[in-house]
Amino acid sequence: MSSENLPTSPGRKPRVAVVFGGRSSEHAISVVTAGAVLRAIDRTKYDVLPIGITADGRWALTADEPERMAIADRTLPSVEELAESDEGTVVLSVDPANREVVYSEPGAVPKALGDVDVVFPVLHGPYGEDGTIQGLLELAGVPYVGAGVLASAVGQDKEYMKRVFVSFGLPVGPYEVIRPREWEQDPLAARRKIVDFAGEHGWPLFVKPARAGSSIGITKVDDESGLDAAIEEARRHDPKILVESLLTGREIECGVLEFEDGPRASEPAWIPPVTDHEFYDFEAKYIDSASGVVPAPITPEQTAEVRRLAIAAFEAASCEGLVRADFFLTDQGEFVINEINTMPGFTPISMYPRMWEASGVGYAELIDRLVQAALRRPTGLR
Repeated sequence: MSSENLPTSPGRKPRVAVVFGGRSSEHAISVVTAGAVLRAIDRTKYDVLPIGITADGRWALTADEPERMAIADRTLPSVEELAESDEGTVVLSVDPANREVVYSEPGAVPKALGDVDVVFPVLHGPYGEDGTIQGLLELAGVPYVGAGVLASAVGQDKEYMKRVFVSFGLPVGPYEVIRPREWEQDPLAARRKIVDFAGEHGWPLFVKPARAGSSIGITKVDDESGLDAAIEEARRHDPKILVESLLTGREIECGVLEFEDGPRASEPAWIPPVTDHEFYDFEAKYIDSASGVVPAPITPEQTAEVRRLAIAAFEAASCEGLVRADFFLTDQGEFVINEINTMPGFTPISMYPRMWEASGVGYAELIDRLVQAALRRPTGLR
């Protein structure tokens, strides 16, 4: 069954709830993304309700002050700093016939904040980008921006993402997975499994959390001596870890956006090697503002191929709304897909909006297209 999108009252603008923050290690980047979205969304066309989720999971009413949501002096923002109360809670009804949002504080009468027509969940990582909030919104019958439950879960779990891509004939690089039970029951055997993988594919390796993003928790390991620390760092963010071999070549990214006639791919971007970092890690992306080159300096044939592969990845994972697809263009001239991101960053330096700007879709139009695509789409099975 599917729920029809409830019409707004005559003369009322659609209300967009921008939900951000969350319980993952990407909390701060989500706040930064939300600030950029709040700054750019067309207030003449939409009413906007910012809702932050604290690091411990409380839904909080926050100030609509995008200028407080940026990285300042290398300091990351948080929902706790923006919340209007230390105890107040925002509640979204799970009754599909009622989209009212209610705010309550201890000892006070709950306050109705009005209906929500669409949710823009700019959450990154687990407890938001992984299908969890998407499932909640499906139960509530509220349209939302971006991928559905399955695609969000597949896009978050790098192991199953790669398995899906392989099943659709998309090229992926060598990888190994260490599951939580493997490490907990026999860490020596799990470690040996990684060393054997390195023996087959060579050092260095990349050890990363299987279900995290923003390059958080990733370590480049040059030899066996650095393996234990890398595993410990990855497991700080996720008990399941992924190990990948080094692919030599250029990093190429491509955005996919849902239009009325289906998904289209953007101009691709090239991520140049960073000189002050071993790889394109969290600090390079968000603190030191390393950025890519758009359009990527590749041939027209390579541009056409990476755009084809990006759309193929979007379709393989049953995505909706948007995706950023990340590739390696190897020294042999072949594209290998590294991963997709079903809710890529919208920070001022993020590659997804930059690629679409170079493709003729400005930031405000990009947000508008995503909201309109969500409003067109029913909730439920589709």
